[in-house]
Amino acid sequence: MKSRTGLATALCFLIFCCATFCTTSALAQSPAANQMPSVIQVPPEAQPTPHFDATAATNAYLAQIPADKTARSDAYFEGGYWMVLWDFLYGIAVALLLLNLRWSARMRDLAERVTRFKPVHTFAYWLQYLVLTTILVFPLTVYEDYFREHKYGLATQTLGPWMGDQMKGLGVNLVLGGLLAMLLFGVVRRFPRTWWVWGAVVTIAFSTFTAMIAPVFIFPIFNKITRLDDPKVVDPILSMARANGIPAKSVFKIDASRQSTRMSANVSGFANTMRITLNDNLLRRGSPEEIQAVMGHEMGHYVLNHIYKGIMFSVFLFVLFFAYLHLGLDWTLKRWGEKWQIRDVTDTAVVPLVVLLALIFGFVTTPVTNTLTRTQEYEADMYGLNTSRQPDGFAQAAIHLGEYRKMSPGPIEEWIFFDHPSGRNRIYAAMRWKAENLKLLTGQQ
Repeated sequence: MKSRTGLATALCFLIFCCATFCTTSALAQSPAANQMPSVIQVPPEAQPTPHFDATAATNAYLAQIPADKTARSDAYFEGGYWMVLWDFLYGIAVALLLLNLRWSARMRDLAERVTRFKPVHTFAYWLQYLVLTTILVFPLTVYEDYFREHKYGLATQTLGPWMGDQMKGLGVNLVLGGLLAMLLFGVVRRFPRTWWVWGAVVTIAFSTFTAMIAPVFIFPIFNKITRLDDPKVVDPILSMARANGIPAKSVFKIDASRQSTRMSANVSGFANTMRITLNDNLLRRGSPEEIQAVMGHEMGHYVLNHIYKGIMFSVFLFVLFFAYLHLGLDWTLKRWGEKWQIRDVTDTAVVPLVVLLALIFGFVTTPVTNTLTRTQEYEADMYGLNTSRQPDGFAQAAIHLGEYRKMSPGPIEEWIFFDHPSGRNRIYAAMRWKAENLKLLTGQQ
């Protein structure tokens, strides 16, 4: 639901797009104001009987959710629709501010006084841009990511630790963003006519590299990741992994509760950096059946090659974006480049304009990228059901996800804003699977 303005938006789009396809959130402690019931019973309508009805079972599961909890999660999620718009408009305003007040040109001039070495120029500009835009977007950041999350009972950090994580993120963005900026401006200077093609190639390669190293080198910056040793949890997960050809020898736990109440799990990374990770909220609140259902879903992403399919989609998306960027920069610089004191596309002062165009591109393509992700999530749901054979665990997980996702949106609403199937649709899919596999579940011949 969230986008980030200014620099962070560009980073999310240009650096972590592939990583988004490589780590997929699944599912979030003792009941708090926002939380669904921790223990979710299988209702009578969902018991495996000869007259089992998937619709009735779905409605019975949804009826277990208290009305005030439904209203609260709906308000949170629907408020996110407005945050998408405000993030977009705020980011546009920041970019135009830097351009029209010529702050970007002044940062470039200062960077050029540091040294004659072009890559250092780029990094020096990036440092200034990163610090300035972080300050400019901080009011929206602190409202959206701190106060709003606390208002709905989804955050656990006090302001000090939260600021600490923000500073860590700033450091990661400085290093990774600076490296990518130096690479891209080097490409633009080396290939003045075909820079947009090679820019897409470099960005794809950099994004893939970032996704590969993230589980081992980036995630631990923010959270403690430890090997999970509880055989009651680990053995069924590894058994499923072996049965599905997943080369996992260990399961890891991440202390997500230090920041959030959300349940989550993922299969992330590539090759030797591939990890199966559950967060401690899921381990604390999820039933064994729920945990197995969640991990079956995550394994589905791996076995169905969603990581690689996501990269292929990113290739298409990045090429399309850089072609659009090439045309957009050419037109805008001819019209306003002199006013903004931007010399040409090789000038680092062009960065706010790149961000502005990226914001527009990302905003317009949101329904498309959401649909792709939602489709893959549905495929992983089906794979997870077939693998874990835990439809009721899956329904329980969908309800827990409903603490911060609207359970029953309209079709158009789901198409535009949901990057996962809605809770109602996920529960119905699980109950439909159960209806079609009653003999399997009851052991009948």
